[in-house]
Amino acid sequence: MEYSIRNCEIADVPKLVVLCQKHAEFERADYSPEGKEEGLRKALFGEQSKLYCLVVATKETIVGYVSYNFTYSTWSAADFLYMDCLFLEESARNFGIGEVLINKLKEIGKNNNCVNMQWRTPQFNERAIKFYQRIGAKGKDKVCFFLDL
Repeated sequence: MEYSIRNCEIADVPKLVVLCQKHAEFERADYSPEGKEEGLRKALFGEQSKLYCLVVATKETIVGYVSYNFTYSTWSAADFLYMDCLFLEESARNFGIGEVLINKLKEIGKNNNCVNMQWRTPQFNERAIKFYQRIGAKGKDKVCFFLDL
């Protein structure tokens, strides 16, 4: 499969919303695309970006993405990179792209003096868990809570 990895561009945002919807479906989560294009444009390309995103691009379209941000760890007393989402279309899986994306984020984290990289995945996503363990990541058993505001 021929692909490139690049920073998300404004023109990618509509397709990014579609990929987010597919990601949510995969994770058995509710998702409404309403207002997402505007919100992502602001977060990614606004005056003060809150989110960063790399996309996996083919000649025709984007087939995957990884989004991340930087935050601070009290326990480490240092910044860390938080990988918010990593998703590849089914047709883009099994080509090693996920590992390439992870390695790109590791490089970005190191270049930004981050102490580590953190993320979450659902317990039922055994394929992802095996992949993360294979690349040397270690999981912690915690329960993730959400409180709507």
